[in-house]
Parts: sequence; structure tokens; C-alpha cells
Amino acid sequence: MTGHRFARLAAWAAGAAAVGVGGWAGLVSGALPADLGVGRRTRRLGPRTVDIAAPRGVVFDLIAQPYLGRTTRAMREKVKVLERGSDMVLAAHYTPLGDRWTAVTVETVRFTRPERVDFRLVRGPVPYVVESFTLTAQDAGTRLVYEGVLGTDLWRAGQWWGQKVAGRWEETVAASLASVQQEAERRAARR
Repeated sequence: MTGHRFARLAAWAAGAAAVGVGGWAGLVSGALPADLGVGRRTRRLGPRTVDIAAPRGVVFDLIAQPYLGRTTRAMREKVKVLERGSDMVLAAHYTPLGDRWTAVTVETVRFTRPERVDFRLVRGPVPYVVESFTLTAQDAGTRLVYEGVLGTDLWRAGQWWGQKVAGRWEETVAASLASVQQEAERRAARR
């Protein structure tokens, strides 16, 4: 193989690798959404139930605060409201993926006071996600139930990707629910 031919082959391989890495990074971070509409497979998210020793209104207000009210300093790193209506917002959610990557999802968030918050994915690492938080008043406080559906394209390859994304997605939701429980119970105790 001549030096010129080898240089062209090396340049082509480096370009293909850069496109592959860039595509992977874009898919993982949500910057390059892939909604092809073929071979759609769905899987459930949750359900996850959390009993919270706080009134339903306190829990609802806590969930809605970063979207409908003033975003706290701690939440500014996680949520940015892009557009706000009376009962719905368009919000970007930032989830760290290790030291180097941050996944960005854009979702509509709809509020039905005081019993429900619905999320619908607009842009992210998968083409389809719908989720809900349902709040039910209980004698000892509030029962919060999280459930949803995540969908991917491209048959088995998409199903494999959906399993990877769903695991991280549900970990993030579980951490969020634990935070909501802790803060709602703290607020209720102050009353």
C-alpha cells in the first residue's frame, strides 16, 4: 500500500470514528434525537409508590415549584423552564452522566392540581416517553405513584438501547422521589 493511499484510508477511518463518537455522544446526551418511527418498542417505567407524611397540597406544590414558581438555586442546575403557560410548561432537564456528559431532555409538564403531574418527552435519548405522578390523599399523608412508558425505534437494537436508558431514567426518578419525600416531610413538620 502506498503512503498516499494509507494516508487517505487513515483519514477516512479517523473521520468515520469521529462521526461514530459524535453520533453516540449526541444520542446519549439527547442532543441528537433519533425518532425514526420504525420498529417502535415500548416498555413500562415503574410503577414506583412512595408514601409521604405530608399533605397532598404540600407535595404537589413542592413538585410544581421549579416549574410554576421560583426555581431554587439547587434546582437551576437540573431544570430550566423554556416556556410557561397557566397549567403547562416546556422544560429542559439536565442529568449528569458521569464526569463528562450531561443528558438533556426537553419535556412538557402538565399540572392538574392537586392530584396529578404529567410529563411528555419532546427531545431526549429516546423518541417517546410519557410519565405521571399521581397524588392520593391518605390518612397519614400522601401516596405518590410514578409510572410511565418509554419507547424506542429499530426493533431489537432499540429495545437494547431502551433497556440502557430506562435503567438510568428510573434511577433518576427514584432519586427525585426520595428528595420530594424528604423535603415534603420536612415542610410538613415545620407546620
